[in-house]
Amino acid sequence: MITIKTNHGDIGVELFDEKAPISCENFRQYIRDGHFDGTIFHRVIPNFMIQCGGMDENMNSKKTRAPIKNEADNGEKNERGTLAMARTGVVDSATSQFFINLNSNDFLNHGGRDFGYAVFGRVSDGMDVVDAIAGVATGNRGGHQDVPLDTVTIIEVTLEE
Repeated sequence: MITIKTNHGDIGVELFDEKAPISCENFRQYIRDGHFDGTIFHRVIPNFMIQCGGMDENMNSKKTRAPIKNEADNGEKNERGTLAMARTGVVDSATSQFFINLNSNDFLNHGGRDFGYAVFGRVSDGMDVVDAIAGVATGNRGGHQDVPLDTVTIIEVTLEE
């Protein structure tokens, strides 16, 4: 069981190890390293997704490990409550950033518009917390859009192995 402890409440997460083994192990390693502690939800777009995992409260990118292989072709869909790896326009560029889908975002699925965004887990508890984060006021900050005006922080992520 994984728990993402935020200043808005806790989010329980279940990983899809069989469908996305590379993404799941990558996520677990970032948890073990304490990487997510003190990061923020830096991109919040209602009816779309909330994104986190790579920036501190000053909007500075945290150092990451090497990018991983994109597993978007694993059959999982970007549906409400699923977690997917964020990436750049380069297919195999995901590192530590991930997002939680607020709706079914079919256009993010494999073959929808490009290779897609790898779904590797789902919210098992705390979707009310996800929805509360999705409802915060946002604006522009540090050259980024859709940034919460009041910081939404990941206090820590815990992993029971």
